Amino acid sequence: MNLNLTTANKNWHATGALIAAILALTISPLFVRWADAPGVITSFYRMLIAGFILTPITLITFKKYGFPNKKALLFPVLAGIFTALDHGLWATSIENTTIANATLLNNISPLWVALFALLVWKEKLGFRFWLGLIVVIMGASAVLGSTIIFRPEFVSGDFLALASSFFYAGFYLVTQRGRLLFNTLTFLWIMLLSAMICILIYVLLKGIPIFGYSLNTYLLFISAALISQLAGYFLITYALGKLPASVVTPSMVAQPVLTALIAIPLAGERLLIWQFLGGLLSMVGIYVINREKRGTALE
Repeated sequence: MNLNLTTANKNWHATGALIAAILALTISPLFVRWADAPGVITSFYRMLIAGFILTPITLITFKKYGFPNKKALLFPVLAGIFTALDHGLWATSIENTTIANATLLNNISPLWVALFALLVWKEKLGFRFWLGLIVVIMGASAVLGSTIIFRPEFVSGDFLALASSFFYAGFYLVTQRGRLLFNTLTFLWIMLLSAMICILIYVLLKGIPIFGYSLNTYLLFISAALISQLAGYFLITYALGKLPASVVTPSMVAQPVLTALIAIPLAGERLLIWQFLGGLLSMVGIYVINREKRGTALE
């Protein structure tokens, strides 16, 4: 009975962390949109500030428990590379399309998680997976199609957001495996350091200014780091250590829906009817796909 109670408490903690993460990430695109800086710079400072804050705590952890196994470092480093690619593409997409489209297409990532499980891990996926796949494709096609027809100036942004979803999926998959070897804080710190270095290399190569922005923009960088990166990613990383990715990812369906809703009053955006219907279809399809994966995992 005590064992069951302990398990239940852990599940409640993980579920609560997941809900809080969704809320923290919901406002993440607004920081990018409001900052008077390239999206990739917002991502850079987001990683830099969050990593700086975590450094003293992480060093104390290393002193107490020792440095992680070098071979195991591959997981958080790879998660950081995926995060850098995901954030770089996604933040740039927000500059070139609507917040709703960028967030929706970025969050198609559960589809790639499921396909990876099918093709690489050889998981058997049934009728609900294929039904969900068709629905996701229909929804994404409606969103992209409406952009091409009615808002062609946003096409490049939509495709950048779609490309970012591949790397978002990679983050989920690598983190689920890596969290078996690391505690939440250590994994997150190494991931942030790796992502920050990758983005810095890109920024330097492209000659994008790192300094010289307004005070308001720097305050937005700090807000993005504290709320979306530290709170959001810490809670996701914690949840992925307690719950399988096939449970976490369908729950994240709520995030693009909430983001689209708050973008209407706070960013002055409005959704075309085809964007709304396409987004709704995609989210339903992703939910169906992950219900199928969850059912398979429980058998």
